[in-house]
Amino acid sequence: MAFDTKLKQWTSLGLGTVLMTGALAGCSEPAAPADEAGTEIAQPETPAEVDPTAEANTLATEGGEGEGGVTIDAAYTDPVVYKAALAIAAAHVLAAREAYAKGETTAAAEMYAHPVSEVLFDMEPVFAAQGVADFTDLFTDTSAAVFAGESQEQINARTDAILAALDKAAESAPATDMSDAMVSAHVASDQIDRASDMYRLSLDSDFYETYLDGYGFYQAAERAFTQAESDITAENSDAAESIRAALGLLAEAYPTALRPDPMDADAAALAVAASEVQLALSQ
Repeated sequence: MAFDTKLKQWTSLGLGTVLMTGALAGCSEPAAPADEAGTEIAQPETPAEVDPTAEANTLATEGGEGEGGVTIDAAYTDPVVYKAALAIAAAHVLAAREAYAKGETTAAAEMYAHPVSEVLFDMEPVFAAQGVADFTDLFTDTSAAVFAGESQEQINARTDAILAALDKAAESAPATDMSDAMVSAHVASDQIDRASDMYRLSLDSDFYETYLDGYGFYQAAERAFTQAESDITAENSDAAESIRAALGLLAEAYPTALRPDPMDADAAALAVAASEVQLALSQ
């Protein structure tokens, strides 16, 4: 679906203006409030705030970089980058599903829509090259369903469909000499690093979405690891153990989709655990 068509669809959800003003380009910046018709309410001008996610992009390198910190050019040939982009999308919908269950409707709707603008738009030519059909309507349709007040069961089913589409797209990752198990381990490592970064940033930010981003990255890391845990363990037991240790710390830092008060996890320990995963994978 072309960008202008999707923008019209988002506008009908009250998300078009938010997208064009950049609020959905960074999950951690809350959208301006909207009236009942979905039109953004004008806000007094205030000094622009720095997006706290700007320094949390872990796969960013030079050239062709998407908003999610994914080097799009590399995704044509590197399965870790390709699958990390899909994991970012999975992180958002996993967090969105739990946020909706906790009554955070607006945050959930934005989290369902956000992966399209953050990474999937930029990945479209990569998907096309790999023969993957466009599946972004699943995200925008689910965002609309959240605003429409569908039941948790219905939203869960929509989320399962999105995750299935992401898994299907992952099957078309570019070929590499790296084993599938190690690709999954590196993807888990990337998501762990993102979750660690977001927790640190959450300590200095009042934005709920900053925490919710981190929660999603933790969930995506766990999902990537669980799907290949036995193979990762067989190939690199040290890496598997370091991933388990990092996920254990993240489970304590992100107990639910709701931001805890106080946030008392050790951010330094999370950073060290993320680094230990990277070290184990480099050996």
